[in-house]
Amino acid sequence: MIVIRSIKKLSCYIKGQKKKTKTIGFVPTMGYLHEGHLSLVRRARKETDTVVMSIFVNPTQFSPHEDFKEYPRNLKRDIKLAESCGVDVIFYPSVKSMYPEGYLTYVNVEKITSVLCGRSRLGHFKGVCTVVTKLFNLVQPDIAYFGQKDFQQAVVIKRMVKDLNIPVKIRVCPIIREKDGLAMSSRNTYLNEREREDAKVIYKALCKAKEMILEGERNLKVVTGKMKNLILSKPTSKIDYIAIVDTENLNPLEEIKGKILVAIACWIGKTRLIDNLIIKV
Repeated sequence: MIVIRSIKKLSCYIKGQKKKTKTIGFVPTMGYLHEGHLSLVRRARKETDTVVMSIFVNPTQFSPHEDFKEYPRNLKRDIKLAESCGVDVIFYPSVKSMYPEGYLTYVNVEKITSVLCGRSRLGHFKGVCTVVTKLFNLVQPDIAYFGQKDFQQAVVIKRMVKDLNIPVKIRVCPIIREKDGLAMSSRNTYLNEREREDAKVIYKALCKAKEMILEGERNLKVVTGKMKNLILSKPTSKIDYIAIVDTENLNPLEEIKGKILVAIACWIGKTRLIDNLIIKV
């Protein structure tokens, strides 16, 4: 495995792989890897010839009050984990190389970025779409891999790829969870012992919603009300949103039917966590 920091060197490497007709699988990350990231790598390893991972904490997707400076970073640890599961190349660019002085160009997907996380994280998806577009241009992947935990992000990127005619397939892979159900996230490291215990309620609320829906409950307010009560039963919790939406366009549902997304964003202490379940009714 090699680590490349230079955009020019990455371009040369990719050209070499394309010349050999190698298929490229791409796993974009912000580092501080966990089993969720590694599951994407294993999928890419099975489906493509060359696996490229980017590690880049992207400043343009963080609002001024968010945790860009505090976001966990440990490159040595990430290199070991990435190599252990078959990454061929880590692309580890600097902020200056990705956003040089005088940078003016951004990519914005409308409508589906103004709901759910987009309501409280203004500009977040503009930053995500911009950096992912740049990375797609640099890596030129055949398939790119994303996790279901960031479901809205995956929907937005799929739309961006379609609208901009970017020649890459998007794979959305299952959420990887801790034994107690908490969705794996680099931000879980922020939680203290009490908060970590309280965080289990997020998955419990999702499972309760699934149970109610599969048992025949069709009243949206009843389902989300039960979820709200469960989450707020924990003293460290504060809800950003609880939503039941269409999986394709993220529109709120008038009735529970078909393939639906039940999604939660909440703070446990000072840490904002997200999770979801897809339910077929």
